[in-house]
Amino acid sequence: MRSETITIRTGEDARVHDLTDACAGFVDREKDGLLHVFIPHATAGLAILETGAGSDDDLLTALDELLPRDDRWRHRHGSSGHGRDHVLPAFIAPAISVPVLGGALQLGTWQSICLIDTNVDNAERTVRLSFLTG
Repeated sequence: MRSETITIRTGEDARVHDLTDACAGFVDREKDGLLHVFIPHATAGLAILETGAGSDDDLLTALDELLPRDDRWRHRHGSSGHGRDHVLPAFIAPAISVPVLGGALQLGTWQSICLIDTNVDNAERTVRLSFLTG
């Protein structure tokens, strides 16, 4: 297995950050196998979705409705409503896997690999990319 980490600066606002180019660059010299993407953070997740056509903003809106940023949460350190960020990985998993054939990610036409980060208290994320030859 080959593995490395990349650092992503997500900023001070909730956001969907497209990792597809970084992932494609990581596997472009490989043959067939599996890309595994993992984020070792308790307040962020990974998803495959369409970006740039409004789906990324729709996802953030849906998360705000499903997991409001208010004071209902028992987990209370950090900014107001930060407890919801700790619940996020139960809905948006911290890991995904994507097949790779001939060094190319086998994503659908409109699919992107995205980091979902609603935690405004942590502006920098580490993402682990691992390739398993198959």
